[in-house]
Amino acid sequence: MTTLRAERVTLGYGRRPVVHDVSLDITEGGVGLIGESGSGKTTLARAFLGLLSPMSGNIWYGDRTLAKTDLKAFRKDVQPVFQAEALDPRMRVGRSIAEALPRAARARVGELLEQVGLDPELAGRRPHQLSGGQRQRVVIARALAVGPRLLILDEPTSALDVTVQARILDLLASLDTERLLITHNLAVVERLCRNSHVLFAGRVVESGPTSQLLANPAHPYTKALRDAVPTLGGEPPQARGRTEAVPAATGCPYRLRCPLAVAACEQAPALRDVEDRQVACHRAEDVLSS
Repeated sequence: MTTLRAERVTLGYGRRPVVHDVSLDITEGGVGLIGESGSGKTTLARAFLGLLSPMSGNIWYGDRTLAKTDLKAFRKDVQPVFQAEALDPRMRVGRSIAEALPRAARARVGELLEQVGLDPELAGRRPHQLSGGQRQRVVIARALAVGPRLLILDEPTSALDVTVQARILDLLASLDTERLLITHNLAVVERLCRNSHVLFAGRVVESGPTSQLLANPAHPYTKALRDAVPTLGGEPPQARGRTEAVPAATGCPYRLRCPLAVAACEQAPALRDVEDRQVACHRAEDVLSS
């Protein structure tokens, strides 16, 4: 079941668009947004949370656009999970979680801390007295306080050590909620998301089942992201193409970096069906066969 849907959404700050004509659904099984910094992932998440209005297109919540949705009900159903720094350093943990609860339910703070694997005694501490992993669990507990249907997660394991990351991922995988995950960590998105969308320069360049996108990419950018991940005991990753090149202003935005670029790439490719996914690349079949 689709909870949130973007329909040909263009987003920007002032008059400058940074996300271009994006359409995607958040469906059961988890959806990932993958891409480097500046690709438009967080901007799109802000629009899904109702914090940024589209320049064109619509964000749909069920059968209504966000502009016509009861925001009180929406805020209960859709909760963000930002990085641990989102906690107010002046507030004790228990008060931070209780903010989202009606007065009569504030005794649930201890239960919520236990749900995310923390000792209820931590409710009396301030964020600086907790480890990074503990603070991230508090952020998740606060989001769960209102019983959301959907979590929008922005780099939830960033800056955490590997063992703490594993605990957070186990927790998120166990929750009975839908999720939109914003990340550049391919291992995390593979663990938590059935489907993924790869963004480059504010455009979706590849969409499909996460396992297929990562095992056999059809866009050169997706392939470059995958190949940049080091493997234990393997050779160091080797970058191909001009990784420092800025996105092209015309044609395919990736063409100035792409090692496969040809004259046809001076024309912008549309998303098209290729095997089991959608790809915006004139040479997708060549990438798949390489």
